[in-house]
Amino acid sequence: MTETMYIGSGDVHALMSGKNTKSHIALMQRFVSGIKPYYNAFASPIDALRTGAILENRYLLTLPDNYFTQYVVRSDEMNVFKCSLDFACIDKGKLTDFDELKTLYLSDYLDFIEPIKHDNKALIEYVKKKHKAYYYQVQEQLFCTHLKSCNLVFLSVTTYDDEANWHRNILPNEYCKIRITRDEQAIAEIKRRGQIFQQIKDFYSN
Repeated sequence: MTETMYIGSGDVHALMSGKNTKSHIALMQRFVSGIKPYYNAFASPIDALRTGAILENRYLLTLPDNYFTQYVVRSDEMNVFKCSLDFACIDKGKLTDFDELKTLYLSDYLDFIEPIKHDNKALIEYVKKKHKAYYYQVQEQLFCTHLKSCNLVFLSVTTYDDEANWHRNILPNEYCKIRITRDEQAIAEIKRRGQIFQQIKDFYSN
């Protein structure tokens, strides 16, 4: 049972949702189920998930050779928390930075990101207001990794056609990196919400 007793970075939105919401209840059910879920985003019928997985492969080509995908880190403070980093920067065997990639359809990218692309403070406010789940996700990742900051990257999507996306060459003006710093208040709230999950895990681990 304990192999499903973890909260991954993709679970943080459900963790921070109200206790009676469907997503929070589903998280608790998966947590105690003992049945490990298997995801294959490349075969997803949901266009946004499938496209995101394909474009992660294409985005990797824009990064230096010392970036590695799906790098997993477990918190040494609360081992119920673990995170999978989209793109981890490894320098001399040590994690030094990471990029978390999110896709936005082109119209939203042009409306919301492009006008403030060079104003990191405004970009952070946009994320907090419009994409709170992403903000909490990277804070959980910063908690697990002990890093002080990371990049949340918004990449514009022009099509959901798989073939076109597999051959896309991503250009610098098609994505925006937002530097997100540790928010100890947000991390404290994540830890507080995670306490009951940690207690359950500890109970069944002993």
